Amino acid sequence: MRFYRLAPLAVVAACCAADTSKAQPYSPPDRGQPGDEMIQRYLAGETQKIHDGFLQEVKSQEDWVRLRRRYQEEYLHMLGLWPRRPKTPLCATITGTLEGDGYVVDMLHYQSRPGLYVTGNLYRPAGHEQGERLPAVLYVCGHSGQGRNGNKTAYQSHGIWFARHGYVCLMVDSLQLGEIAAIHHGTYRENRWWWHSRGYTPAGVECLNGIRGIDYLVSRPDVDPQRIAVTGISGGGAATFWIAAADQRVRVAVPVSGMADLPSYVSNRVINGHCDCMFLYNTFEWPWTRIAALVAPRALLFVNSDQDRIFPMDANDRVINRLERVYSLYGAGDFVDAVVSIGGHAYRKDIRQAAYRFINAHLKDDPRVVADSEVDLVIESDGDRQYPIALERLRVFAEDADIPKDELNTTIDRHFVPMAKVEVPGEGEFETWKAALQAELRRVTFRYFPERIPAAKLLGEVRPDVLRLESEPGIEVYLERAAAKSGESAGRLLLVVADTGAEDRNLDWPQRVAEAGDRVYVCTPRGVGRTRWTQENPPNYVERSHVLLGRTVDTGRVWDVIAAARYLHAEHGGKVPVHLLGEGAGAVLAAYAAIWEPEIAGVVLNRPPLTHMDAAVPQLLNVLRVCDVAEVLGMLAPRPLVVDGTAPERLDKVAAIYASAGDPGKLNLRGQ
Repeated sequence: MRFYRLAPLAVVAACCAADTSKAQPYSPPDRGQPGDEMIQRYLAGETQKIHDGFLQEVKSQEDWVRLRRRYQEEYLHMLGLWPRRPKTPLCATITGTLEGDGYVVDMLHYQSRPGLYVTGNLYRPAGHEQGERLPAVLYVCGHSGQGRNGNKTAYQSHGIWFARHGYVCLMVDSLQLGEIAAIHHGTYRENRWWWHSRGYTPAGVECLNGIRGIDYLVSRPDVDPQRIAVTGISGGGAATFWIAAADQRVRVAVPVSGMADLPSYVSNRVINGHCDCMFLYNTFEWPWTRIAALVAPRALLFVNSDQDRIFPMDANDRVINRLERVYSLYGAGDFVDAVVSIGGHAYRKDIRQAAYRFINAHLKDDPRVVADSEVDLVIESDGDRQYPIALERLRVFAEDADIPKDELNTTIDRHFVPMAKVEVPGEGEFETWKAALQAELRRVTFRYFPERIPAAKLLGEVRPDVLRLESEPGIEVYLERAAAKSGESAGRLLLVVADTGAEDRNLDWPQRVAEAGDRVYVCTPRGVGRTRWTQENPPNYVERSHVLLGRTVDTGRVWDVIAAARYLHAEHGGKVPVHLLGEGAGAVLAAYAAIWEPEIAGVVLNRPPLTHMDAAVPQLLNVLRVCDVAEVLGMLAPRPLVVDGTAPERLDKVAAIYASAGDPGKLNLRGQ
């Protein structure tokens, strides 16, 4: 069946060029710190490179179909859902039922994974005859805070409408605003930066909860599994994309105000208006519209509002243009459409009419105009909201005491994405073990690194002992000549990696490490000292923007250290060995730099933190899905590694790895 073009509901034909719309920034750019302009230019440039890559690999439907399986795996990985885990019993439970005018509501919960509870309301037609299978709608909710009642209760009028019109509608709470409230704002304001290292985003939870909601719907005898739609606004609009892109059972998707694109989120700072559930971690450097394109060729109605600051129209125009190109590959251009409503970030009559009509057309072969979309809306009176059903009546867990004691919702960020369990290599297995870890780190953590990072370029001298370098295009770092130990012959080049978590530099320890003839330098990577940028919590613009480009700030700092080390090595004719020194966060950056750069001859670390779950440790995208700091230290074998200030028993695994490499004598553990 082909769908119609919507009649005068402020329809966007999306016929203008994809990237010529006027940009709509969310807020003025930061200018309070010396590195603000540098990092914002860098982010904008890297954003455009990724954005311009849309359909570079695709020239035909055959190309898209061939690549789609790889895209699907990458997509699920970026949500923390790959490799797939076996589906567990839903344990669906109805805790109460109420009857309304033409509809029945069941209060129910299911477990998308054991202990991960999803609370929802199931709206179904009253008087439905057994044996008839009905179309179904999974309704995913936006950010409406309704406390213990759950945000599902705020959208009840949609469930009522669907039930009265012959649908089974499952309306589910989101993770943060559900009856068992957890957190969407881990990196937005809670400083849970280890989310990046774990590869955890609450978008993955919302996606899984929706997929399991569809599992529940298709298990019901009154639901037609071939007629499933998903819809929602705002956070629910984003979740509509997550679910429809992941689950081929979704025949119709109607996301309302749920997606912009990378130039909007990053270059125009629209990310600042969104919490973490709106984003996956862009490990594979996708143009953002590819997520939505995974819905093709199934029916998709892209709905937005012309004055929506967090889903601005320039992004809207680019997204729908690109979607139409993908659908055209299938000859299914009439299965994707866009509606623009006049106003801000909200539902209005024309949005509801368009959404209901589109779903009717594709699930019931009924394209007629919907005339009753406003029935049972929330009534505003003197600041009070009156709902068709009292919110408390829609609770799944009526009392706090009813909330399951085994719930993992409130700690799901520590369970959802498994941490890697890396065994010590056996005798003769070290090189294979190391190569496998490096290959996976390059694939999911350091993907944007070239095969070999080039030496930094000298831009000039700030003063005779401080050099200004360009580590990669658009990024400046500083290299300071600290001191030299007198000696008759040239010793080593000791490059100290500044501790990014410390306000003051500690050069006493490196001077104690230095031997006769050594020369000591300090590398200050991006975002520290002369290149520091504005940091406001929330929204943590710079740090959060990086993961939308498939990297973190600290990944870039590893690049800076390598580039500076290669510059030093070249400046001394390639004949004087470079050793990296690091303390605290700088120790971890030094270790990662050394595993990628063979010119680094050895590493000396002082009190290195030993896990990326530590708040003080540099955060690297997905790293904990591959390994942790101890394995990285072990990967430095057979090069010399000195560790000061850490009890040797805490480094037993490092020692075992060095032993497996056949060079235990290259590891020097000096203890406390």
